[in-house]
Order: sequence, then structure tokens, then C-alpha cells
Amino acid sequence: QSLAELEVLCNHLYEGTDLAQRVQAEKVLLELIDSPECLSRCQLLLEQGTTSYAQLLAATCLSKLVSRASPLPIEQRIDIRNYILNYVASQPKLAHFVIQALVQVIAKITKLGWFEVLKDQLIFRDVIADVKKFLQGTVDHCIIGVMILSELTQEMNLVDYSRPSAKHRKIATSFRDTSLKDILMLACSLLKELLAKPLTLQDQQQQSLAMQLLKLVLNCLNFDFIGNSADESADDLCTVQIPTNWRTIFLEPETLDLFFDLYHSLPPMLSQLALSCLVQFASTRRSLFSNPERAKYLGNLIKGVKQILENPQGLSDPGNYHEFCRFLARLKTNYQLGELVMVKDYPEVIQLIANFTITSLQHWEFAPNSVHYLLTLWQRMVASVPFVKTAEPHLLDTYAPEITKAYITSRLECVPVVIRDGLEDPLDDTATVFQQLEQLCTVSRCEYEKTCTLLVQLFDQNAQNYQKLLHSSSRNPIEITVQEGRLAWLVYFVGTFVGGRLTYTSTDEHDAMDGELSCRVFQLISLMDAQLPQSSNEKVELAILWFLDQFRKTYVGDQLQHTSKV
Repeated sequence: QSLAELEVLCNHLYEGTDLAQRVQAEKVLLELIDSPECLSRCQLLLEQGTTSYAQLLAATCLSKLVSRASPLPIEQRIDIRNYILNYVASQPKLAHFVIQALVQVIAKITKLGWFEVLKDQLIFRDVIADVKKFLQGTVDHCIIGVMILSELTQEMNLVDYSRPSAKHRKIATSFRDTSLKDILMLACSLLKELLAKPLTLQDQQQQSLAMQLLKLVLNCLNFDFIGNSADESADDLCTVQIPTNWRTIFLEPETLDLFFDLYHSLPPMLSQLALSCLVQFASTRRSLFSNPERAKYLGNLIKGVKQILENPQGLSDPGNYHEFCRFLARLKTNYQLGELVMVKDYPEVIQLIANFTITSLQHWEFAPNSVHYLLTLWQRMVASVPFVKTAEPHLLDTYAPEITKAYITSRLECVPVVIRDGLEDPLDDTATVFQQLEQLCTVSRCEYEKTCTLLVQLFDQNAQNYQKLLHSSSRNPIEITVQEGRLAWLVYFVGTFVGGRLTYTSTDEHDAMDGELSCRVFQLISLMDAQLPQSSNEKVELAILWFLDQFRKTYVGDQLQHTSKV
């Protein structure tokens, strides 16, 4: 095909709206990849193509060509790699997606040829030396160099299921041992240089460079170091298996400081990436450190949390806020309460975190997906209380009841807003509600008396208002629906707390309180039944069924040793 024909094909493929034309274009392109002219056609498109799509097409064809099961001759692959390196070096202003696609070809060639030898040299491994030439050029060249390293790190970590997995592990392990530490150190030193000249961060190019560098660090820290993270959905179990020879990087306090400083000085889109890196730093495996080193490292993490919460402007961005909540949850996943309590700033920080959590719960409509991480933190903290042997106070008996109270009152306050503005009702997402209630259940058992007193008071108040509304002459349907929505939440809370009774820690006083709460639900049941069949509320009915199930599990079973105070 001539250049003009190929460009028409590109338009059909990337911009066309006619499906038949697009299918036809794809067919022609598949034939092109298998034809002997493929390389010369790609070269023609790169050198003379008039649109970015022509260059993208060439890059896509090359990518398919170099990843075929029967590889091209080694000399040809070296030529392609060197050609692309020279091409992007001579045209650093190409469209971002074209550079990304070309860089991917370099990464694929490097990975697949990692162990290949030509004239006694591991010929594809000098990529870091090639990249260093880019880093000495303009900011645009620098960005391309960092993109090459980033793409390579990602490509090395990517499992290609069409090839033997043992070969993939062998290449990934060799890359980890020979190159990954150097890449991380290089990225950190370039980020330090960027921070040293903050005035230019307004500049689009500098921002672009900062973004690529942070993505590179994140790719290094997300690397599958020991070949076990096939399942990336399990976010909470995360321990990052940092290699032992990286200890020096992690023991330098400057490393953590760098990322906290980046968070404070970059705009939200980028500061979010700095926090994502910190999430990984907080998840570093415990065994990388000795006990004194670990205490010092944790101290630096907590110092950073304190700075962020004392200057919370950045957290109004949902991306930053979400990553920060993940960061807080990871602190407790990886460190014990006994270690946290020993940190110098612990009393101030736990107060700041409690206030942050309470504010977050009160703004229930902002970033609802992040609440899970905050509740995870408190749930794990409270669950650890019986095992803490240190003399230092953990202060959870002060803050846990406040968290429970904030959750309960904020859910009741959301009901009129949801009904008035026709918003999505959080109660309809039962999976999330049950998950949060389960977390809250643990938190509520800390200073249980306070929680029960609050619930009894709220239940009485709402049930009385509900009765008044039912018997009033005007019977305002909206107000009745609001009141029923609140009662549904309250019944869920009672069910949660009754269902959370732990046989080994429960006391007669606690059981008596459960009785106080349960009898109120039973009274509500008869009140609701009295209105059938004229009116019923599905949400309250579902809440009551759930409560009855929890009550049965806890108090109506053959496991109970003695008659409890309920």
C-alpha cells in the first residue's frame, strides 16, 4: 500500500464511525503485520506520516511484530530498538499517546530479549545507559527517558499468560536484582532536584515530568517482588515485600520526607500520586527493619500524618482524601497498637485522626468509598486493645465512643436530605451498609455503656415522634417516611450491637443493656403491625428481619450456657 492508502486506513481505524469500514481496515492491517513489507511500511508511516494516528499505527504494528511467538532475528530487534530511540530523541514533541506506544515497543523488546547474548554481551540490558542520555537533555527528553523506565518496570511486572510463567519469573527476578533499585534511586534523586526548584512547578512540562517520575516510583514499589500477587483485588492484605538490599533507601529519613514534601508542594492531581507512594512505604514488610529501626520509621510516618492533618487543605480533593484514608488504614495493618502508642506524637495524632474521622462521617455524601478505610483503622485499633501490654495510654476509650456516635448521628441526619433531594439512599446499598456496621460493631464495644445510652435515647425520641405523627390529624406522608427511615437505621444499629456480643468478654451489665435495646425493637414491631395492611415500610421491615436474625444468633441458641440478663 502507498502512504496515502495507509493514512486512509488509519482514519477508518481510529476516527471512523462506520463499523464495516473499521472491520475492513483491521483486516488489512492484520495482513500488513504478517507481510514481509511490514517494517518498511512502519518506517514510511513514522517518517512521512502526516497525522499522529499514522505514527500510532506504526507503533502498534511494531509492538505486535516484536511480541510474536517466533521472534525476529536479534540484529533486526536491535535495529528497531535503536531506530525508535533515535526517532523519539529527534522528535520529543510527538503526541503523548504516540510516545507511549513507541516506548512500549522498546519495553517489550527489552523484556523478551533480557537474557539474549550477542558477541558476549547481554545486548538488551544497556537500556538504563540509553535512558541516561535522555536525562541529560531538555525537559521533554527527560520525560521520555522516565517514561521508558516506567514502561519497562511495568512490562517486566506484567504476566503474559501466553508464555511460560517460569520464564517470566526468571526475567522479572533478574530485572529486580540488577536494575530496579538503581531505577528507584534515580527517580528519587530526580524528584529531589525537581523539589529544589519549586518555582517552575507552575510550568506544564515540569508538572508532566513530576507526574511521570511519581508513576515510575509507584511502579517500582508496586513491583511483584516475590511472584505472589496474581490477585490485585485484595487491597487490605497488602505487605510490600521490599528486597533486603533496599534497606538503606528506607532507613534514610529523607526518603519519606521527600514524598511528604512532594504531597505538600504539588497540585492535587500529582499530590495524590505522592500519597499512593506513601501508602506503599507504610506497607513495607516488618522484617525489613530491626525493632529500633521500625520504631523510628513508624515515628517518621506518624510525623507525616500529623503534618497533613494540621494542614488539611489538600484533603478537600477526593483523590487525595481517598489515598490518605488508605494510608491511615495501612498504618494499623502493618504496625501493632503497642508500637503506635510508643510514638512520641501519638496523643496529638490520635486526636487529629479522630477529629478527621468524625468530620468525614458527618460529610457522608463526600467520598463514601473512603469511609471503609477509616472504619478499618478504628476497628483494628479497638480489636487490639486487649493485647496491649505497654503502660502508655492508648486513649481509645476517649475517641472510639465519639466515632460510634458520629456514625450513628450522621446516618440519621442523612435521611431527610436523601428524601428531600431525591438522592441515592445509602441504605439501598446493603453490602456496604453491612460491611460498615460490622466494622462499627467492634468500635462500639469500646465503652459500650456510652453507645447504648445514646441509642436508647435516640430510639425513644424517634419512636415517640413517629407515634405522634401517626396519630396526628394531618398525617404528613413525607415526615412519616423520614421518621421511618431513621427508625430503620436505628433498628440496624441495635441488631449490629446485639449481634456483636462476644461470649468471652460480655458481662451481665452489657446483656442487660442489650435487653433494653431489644425490647424497644419488639415494641416497634407491634406498633408497625398495628398499621397493617393499610401501610408498611419495606426498609423498616427489612431492618427488623435483620435484627431478629442477629438476636436469634446471639440469645436464642443452644450454645448459651446460662440464662442471660436479656
